[in-house]
Amino acid sequence: MAPTVTSVDASEPKVASIKTLADSDALTSVPSEYAYIMDPKDKGDANDPEHSIPIIDFALLTSASPDERARMIQKLGKACQEWGFFQVINHGVPESLMKEMIDACRRFFELPEEEKKEFHTKNLLDPIKCGTSFNVAIDKVRLWRDYLKVIAHPKFNSLYKPAGYSEVSLEFSKRTRAVATEILNGISESLGLEADYITKVMNWDRGCQILAANYYPACPQPDLAIGIPPHTDHGLVTLLIQNDMCGLEVKHNDQWVLVNAAPGAFIVNVGDQM
Repeated sequence: MAPTVTSVDASEPKVASIKTLADSDALTSVPSEYAYIMDPKDKGDANDPEHSIPIIDFALLTSASPDERARMIQKLGKACQEWGFFQVINHGVPESLMKEMIDACRRFFELPEEEKKEFHTKNLLDPIKCGTSFNVAIDKVRLWRDYLKVIAHPKFNSLYKPAGYSEVSLEFSKRTRAVATEILNGISESLGLEADYITKVMNWDRGCQILAANYYPACPQPDLAIGIPPHTDHGLVTLLIQNDMCGLEVKHNDQWVLVNAAPGAFIVNVGDQM
């Protein structure tokens, strides 16, 4: 006789996160509301050099040499037009700080659910919020991820737990905003505009900067679930970092490309507002 498997209903209030679901001893398969069948041809390839996202050298983009800067600005413009994605190296943000930011987010997700409950909210305007999936009320397929979103600019907000998160996120948000500003300046110039054109038109100094983290717990059937479905970002520009698990894919010329970023690089996504 086959063993009895207890069904875990993620719609129940007691299941507040995917981490809770994944940690359950009763979970042996992906619940039906999380089942996502991917077409094999939609799986990206990180080993094809012809389908690697462009690399922008930040040191050359901000170089005092007009020729070096001009060449990198041209390359940046081409990357935006042809890919909408690129990776940035030599950006000056310490790799140690990037790892500290990832670790701080991981420690937040590992907090007991009771300690994270105060940040559960349905209000999109709340400066700090965490949750799971995207919108469980309307999602046809729920996402195998937990998320944290914190508004860091124009007013800096931060978690008071776990210890050290506030200090790390403040430094990280300042550093990444500076990098993003220079990238926007380069994009402006690639279009034949003044360097500060985009930042002025978009009221960049008052624009909203969000620190967002996605957490993907172990899944008993990873081929039957999805962390984030195909999408575009609604903002102006997104700077991404990821841990050692390569999972980001970019669609280019109707082919999905698995992004295998250089160590310490930012992966930059040009958003819909651009």
